[in-house]
Amino acid sequence: SQLTATKAGRGAVKDKGTYLVLRELHRWEPEPDVLAACEKLIQVLIGDEPGPGMENLLEVNVPEEVEQQLQRLDEEEEERWRREREARGSAPRPEEPSR
Repeated sequence: SQLTATKAGRGAVKDKGTYLVLRELHRWEPEPDVLAACEKLIQVLIGDEPGPGMENLLEVNVPEEVEQQLQRLDEEEEERWRREREARGSAPRPEEPSR
């Protein structure tokens, strides 16, 4: 996601045909975490370019209520992936150490 944070980075990723690779990976990848990352990057690659003043996504100020909503959506998505892993019988991934 760091590479696609800037307009130049997004252009470079798009110019290398990354979308086609991600599309094919998404068709056969069984790991939910990888699928989720593919989906997010695909949305960046096929989405509209941000407007003036938002070209560098790392510098965009996100209102606190929007940030909280996005955090909640991320938590819901993680819970959905966890339930799908459990339904398939695969062991959950150990938690990453906190930083």
